[in-house]
Amino acid sequence: MLRFRTALICALTLGALPPALAQDTQRFRTEKVEVIVETVARDLQNPWGLAFLPDNRMLVTERAGRLRLVDANGTLSEPIRGLPQLAVRGQGGLLDIALDPNFTQNRLVYLSYAEDRGEGRAGTSVARARLAENGTALESLAVIFRQEPSYTGPNHWGSRLVFDREGNLFVTLGDRFDLRDQAQNPANHLGKIVHIKPEGGPAPNNPFLRREDARPEIWSIGHRNLQSAALHPTTGELWTVEHGARGGDEVNIPQKGKNYGWPVISYGVDYSGAKLGEGTKKAGLEQPVYYWDPSIAPSGMAFYTGDKFPAWRGSILVGALAGKLVSRLQTNGNRVTAEERMLQNLGERIRDVRQGPDGFVYLLTDSRNGRILRMKPAT
Repeated sequence: MLRFRTALICALTLGALPPALAQDTQRFRTEKVEVIVETVARDLQNPWGLAFLPDNRMLVTERAGRLRLVDANGTLSEPIRGLPQLAVRGQGGLLDIALDPNFTQNRLVYLSYAEDRGEGRAGTSVARARLAENGTALESLAVIFRQEPSYTGPNHWGSRLVFDREGNLFVTLGDRFDLRDQAQNPANHLGKIVHIKPEGGPAPNNPFLRREDARPEIWSIGHRNLQSAALHPTTGELWTVEHGARGGDEVNIPQKGKNYGWPVISYGVDYSGAKLGEGTKKAGLEQPVYYWDPSIAPSGMAFYTGDKFPAWRGSILVGALAGKLVSRLQTNGNRVTAEERMLQNLGERIRDVRQGPDGFVYLLTDSRNGRILRMKPAT
């Protein structure tokens, strides 16, 4: 035992670990700080969304159709009962999760998911339910939003859930891949961000409330497949990151009623290599704050505001699937001024990024043997 402890101490000092522990704790150098990435929980099937409860336990969704509680020791609960009717296919299944701003009083949670609509059709939906006191079931579940139209395809569902400071809910929605031209059509929810009341229905300050040719829930249009969203900690504005095709992943600050261009303008090309739309700019269509070319396939984001990584305060941390990294975007006001790519040697698809109540950074890895990871300073 003494020999093992001595070897472990030496390994930590040198920045390496014994093979038996290497997959659970790894060290990485970044521009500002050396970090340790440790495994909090494992054996999750394609985990997608993460929310921290007031007692610091975590609720985590698995795309395959399970919702679990995870305690501080990384122990997974049995699947929580009472989920809605899911369509688990392609990129669809159980997706994001968010707590009601008044969760401590009402215990309400919100889920986004691919909903089975029958006859092979499905669409992104949002439901809310009360988490039972013992944490084993969802109670009084009600669907508060359904993306229309539904469709048979398996891809581009979105979707992230973000509460604004007034208690209304932003929902990011994909274009369903084959229907990308509909992202420009305000008469449907495809390729849109919607803004709804917590019980459902359009939020009161939405831009299209009085237009008969537009859905009243819409906040902004012209999006492709948004899998990242967060409120700016100072301004309270919504920031999003969305997938491009081959290149053209975008950071945006979606303003109400504005058009973000997809698929008319893009900084990427189609998967075939063909040109997309009309180029990179067009009058009346918004430009991204930042874009990636080639694509990193972004998913999940968080503004870092904690005290554990003071050099990162104000940065946006974005997960990457194909890129297998965490991108740290340094910001100044509404501009991205620099990018640092971190954890590239981890070799994991990063599905979600969250700042924990403890100030550490938590990551979900997208695989059939997915993990919850915690990133901490090495000193």
